[in-house]
Amino acid sequence: MYQRKHGHRYSLDDVVTAWHALRQRPQARTCLDLGCGLGSVLLMLADKLPGAHLRGVEAQTISHALLQRNIARNGLGGRVRAELADLRDGALLDRLRAEPEVAQTGGFELVTGTPPYKPVGSATPSPDSQRAHARVELRGGVEEYLLAAGRVLAPTGLCVVCAEAGAEARVQDGAARAGLQLVSRLDVIPMAGRKGRLFAVHTLAFPVSAGTFAVLPALCARDAQGARTPEAYELRRFFGLDIAAHEPPSPALGAHARGDA
Repeated sequence: MYQRKHGHRYSLDDVVTAWHALRQRPQARTCLDLGCGLGSVLLMLADKLPGAHLRGVEAQTISHALLQRNIARNGLGGRVRAELADLRDGALLDRLRAEPEVAQTGGFELVTGTPPYKPVGSATPSPDSQRAHARVELRGGVEEYLLAAGRVLAPTGLCVVCAEAGAEARVQDGAARAGLQLVSRLDVIPMAGRKGRLFAVHTLAFPVSAGTFAVLPALCARDAQGARTPEAYELRRFFGLDIAAHEPPSPALGAHARGDA
């Protein structure tokens, strides 16, 4: 992955969103990632769905340029394409849904998104445009992502988006406006015993296929000593990444947990 040293960089929310989406739709044939940034979620989907038709939408020119480089670097240009566009553009969404591969499935079978978390006015935007748009909802937040998803999702498809912890009411409101229904919520905790929920990954569908809502067991990334948890290692295994059997705890977290800092 190409990403800027001092710009926006992908993190745990992207990895968990892609992992959770893939576990629920392991045979998805058509996928759309909204606001895909430099392509972290989109490329993780492409890696695990070698036969799928994948599309992404990204409005930031800096991120889109990196995304194009990442698609090319991973040899995915034949089946992955990313639009430089605003996900609120209804004409664009209609065009994507009309692509022959997508029309065959009645829409995208899997739609993902990792929206910015901070409403305008609630945080100071970074002077760096790429980082500002990744954090502050300058082009809308989870509600706009859900509206876009509702426009392109297949009748039996799934939408998987992350949102800041405590944003359940906003997700519920956005779902209602998009004609979607919540299927499940997966809470993510960065460190056991020291920090609460960081964000949650929400799964949504059209009411005819949504079923009963469930709050899933939370995923904790690190234990109280700062070491990766079994769940965190499972994320790495899922994506074929190396596992360091004797990896030390995160230095900053480990020192703090021991009382050294």
